[in-house]
Amino acid sequence: MSERTLVTFSKMHGLGNDYVVIDESKKIIVPEDKKPEICEEICRRGFSVGADGVIFVTPASNEEADIRFRIFNSDGSEAEMCGNGIRCFAKYVYENEILQNKEMLVETLGGIKEIELDVMGGEVRSSSVDMGIPTFKSVEIPMKTEKEEFLDAELDVNGTTVNLTAVNVGNPHAVIFTENIEEIDLNVMGPSIENHPAFPEKTNVHFVSVINRNEIEMITWERGAGFTLACGTGATASVMAGYKLGKLDEEVEVHLPGGELLIIVYEMGEETTLFMEGEAVLVFDGVMELEI
Repeated sequence: MSERTLVTFSKMHGLGNDYVVIDESKKIIVPEDKKPEICEEICRRGFSVGADGVIFVTPASNEEADIRFRIFNSDGSEAEMCGNGIRCFAKYVYENEILQNKEMLVETLGGIKEIELDVMGGEVRSSSVDMGIPTFKSVEIPMKTEKEEFLDAELDVNGTTVNLTAVNVGNPHAVIFTENIEEIDLNVMGPSIENHPAFPEKTNVHFVSVINRNEIEMITWERGAGFTLACGTGATASVMAGYKLGKLDEEVEVHLPGGELLIIVYEMGEETTLFMEGEAVLVFDGVMELEI
C-alpha cells in the first residue's frame, strides 16, 4: 500500500541540462520497482519539480569504485551515463560531504568514470571527467547494419537520406554534421532517428556544425528526454566523431544552447580516450511529497 512521503532533493543543472538529485547513499528512498514511474512524475514540468532526469546517489556495487551514479530520463528509462549529470552528481556528493575526495571513481552503467574536482573554499567550481574509451563498432553501439563501423554513412530516415556517424561513449549516439544547423527541424528528425529500427536500444541524436577545427556548434535530441539545452556525452561523441573523420583537432570547444564544454582527445597508444571539462550549478534544495 502506497503512502505520501516527504523526500528531500537538490535541483541542479549543467549548462541548462537540469536534474533532480536524491541521496540514497544511506538508505533507499524510492523503491526499485517504482523508480521509473516516480522519476517520470518528478520530471513533468508544470506538474512537479520538472527536470530532464533524476539522479540517485547510491553505494558502489563495484569494489573498484568509490560511489555509484544512477540516472533516469524524463520518460522513466534508466540511462547508462550522462556527462552533465555526472558533474552535478560529483558536486552534490562533495559539497554534501558524502564523499570528500577531489578525485573520485564513480560507477555508472557505462563503466567506472574518473572525476577530478576543482574546489575552492569548499565549493566545486568545475570538474574534469574521464569519459573513457569510445567505440565505433556497430555491434557495440548497438546498431543493426552490415557495416563494421557506420562512419558518415547514408541512413534512410522516413524517405530522407542522412549521413550519420554512430559512436558509443558509454551510451549510444548518432552524429550528423551539417552546414545549416539552424534549418534542422529537431522535433521531427530527433525522434525519427532516436527510434529508427537501426538502433535497437534507441540512440541520442546530435546535429553538429563545424566552426573551425577547434570549435563546433551542436543541438541535441536526447534518448528518453527529447530536446535538451546540453548533453555532455553528446558533446564527447560529436568531438570524437569529428576527430575520427578528420574534421576536428584534439581540443574542441563545444557550443550548446545552454553554454560551452571543453572536450579533449588523448591518444594513448592504440587507444583513444576523452576528457570533458565543465561546471555544474546548484539551483536550490527542496522537499517534495511523493506517493511511494
